[in-house]
Amino acid sequence: MAAIRVASTSFTIRASTSSSSSFSSSCYNFCPSVFTKFGFGLSYAATPLSFSRGKRMAHSITRAALGLTEPKKIDPPKISFSAKEIDLVEWKGDILAVGVTEKDMEKDENLAFKNVILQKLDLHLGGLLSEASSEEDFTGKAGQSTVLRLAGVGLKRVGLIGLGAASARTAYRSLGESVAAAAKTSQASSVGITLASSDGIAAELKPSTASAIATGAILGMFDDNRFKSESKKPALESIDIIGLGTGPEIEKKLKYAKDVCSGIILGKELVNAPANVLTPGVLAEEATRIASEHNDVFTAKILDVEQCKELKMGSYLAVAAASSHPPHFIHLCYKPPGGTIRKKLALVGKGLTFDCGGYNIKTGPGCMIELMKFDMGGSAAVLGAAKALGQIKPDGVEVHFIVAACENMISGSGMRPGDILTASNGKTIEVNNTDAEGRLTLADALIYACNQGAEKIVDLATLTGACIVALGPSIAGVFTTNDDLAEEVFRASENGGEKLWRLPLEETYWESMKSGVADMVNTGGREGGAITAALFLKQFVDEKVQWMHIDMAGPVWNGKKKSATGFGVSTLVEWVLNNSS
Repeated sequence: MAAIRVASTSFTIRASTSSSSSFSSSCYNFCPSVFTKFGFGLSYAATPLSFSRGKRMAHSITRAALGLTEPKKIDPPKISFSAKEIDLVEWKGDILAVGVTEKDMEKDENLAFKNVILQKLDLHLGGLLSEASSEEDFTGKAGQSTVLRLAGVGLKRVGLIGLGAASARTAYRSLGESVAAAAKTSQASSVGITLASSDGIAAELKPSTASAIATGAILGMFDDNRFKSESKKPALESIDIIGLGTGPEIEKKLKYAKDVCSGIILGKELVNAPANVLTPGVLAEEATRIASEHNDVFTAKILDVEQCKELKMGSYLAVAAASSHPPHFIHLCYKPPGGTIRKKLALVGKGLTFDCGGYNIKTGPGCMIELMKFDMGGSAAVLGAAKALGQIKPDGVEVHFIVAACENMISGSGMRPGDILTASNGKTIEVNNTDAEGRLTLADALIYACNQGAEKIVDLATLTGACIVALGPSIAGVFTTNDDLAEEVFRASENGGEKLWRLPLEETYWESMKSGVADMVNTGGREGGAITAALFLKQFVDEKVQWMHIDMAGPVWNGKKKSATGFGVSTLVEWVLNNSS
């Protein structure tokens, strides 16, 4: 087998202070025969790393490392939203969609709707709604929908979308997604969305309801077709949200929905991008581009191998040692435009752009090695949140976005089972499983975050299969010793429409993590694997810092759709905003 040549460069990147989105870099090029020795005995032949210049969309990932695969440039959905208070029968457009609960679908003895809005709309349509709902047994259950084609009434189609027994934020987001699906099927350009029971929603909740609907519609219209040879561009241009009020507050919430969705879409694109396209260097470039596009509030620092060595990041560098793509330690710093800082936060994301497991290589059914491009889902959530917050620009809070990006591969210079690593806080780790690599990279990332003066740290990682076994594919596991922080993040997740479940940090389980020759091992066996992983991370966080670990191995990926979910972005943005007030 041919030897693997590993590239390394020394460079520092900072966001430009001008309005240009290009950035400056300092690259030191070495003769290929020169070797850089790591402190733990790894050697690399150095070659230069090149960056493309000029403004590009954040989702247009740079050229592939191999396979000749270059993603097409696609634009995310560009939909204009308007909040309106008009009579439904006067609205004109391609699709009028009405969200209905099961109660809204109740009828009297004459099979006429009891709901006033449905009654009026049905009368305008000559009884088509009541007739169709009876024939199709449409009762308003969540997931149900019926769309009718019309003629001569100013509408091309009218649809009823089921919300279930009760309305909630997730139901309203699903309403937006269902309308988007109908719009894509019919190639509609203009859509109106309303609720049959909008009068029952408290006035202060109507802007948030409109925001949830808009979020669902934007994400529902998004298809990641960058790697498909053919794709159809959606026709939807405008959505009118009817009956939920008008004015500055609802307009603000609709803009917020657009900003957060831009971050979610970036997160999806980063996770969907294959490892031959999204390398650690490309992930660093994407991060730097975020800072360049919002250089009034962001600075970017990308640490190379030598700089990480100076910081004694032996745990992180050991994981990166076998890959032909050098590691890139990413640090974005957000500072509010007003200059007043009341709280300092850090968001840390696991950034394994591919994980083969190392010498404990992933084998057998269920190992999911073919999906290990999603092992950087934590970093995608962190960078997606950075993009959204760069547009929202909250006051009063400084935020550090930190990613130790690398690949976990196999070569003669790679980390071996039995090796002892030294993290940047001096603690030593005996590697008893090279496939438990994410926690090794996060160890040095968490130490770095503490050194930035962060008062609160949230890390996100696709860390353990054990968490998927415990909570399934839709719920992330949460670990923290701080009840106040738990309350903050859970409140943010409810507003963001994402599911979290708190699991215990059982200290007695630490016994299984002790080593006979080092301070600790990096895995503690099959039982309670998600808990022992969190306990491992806890060793690298300052006791004075409020810290939370989110294991998002399940919800990072939608198995049915075979694509990324963008999980984590909504919760992180909400949490930062709640800390900014």
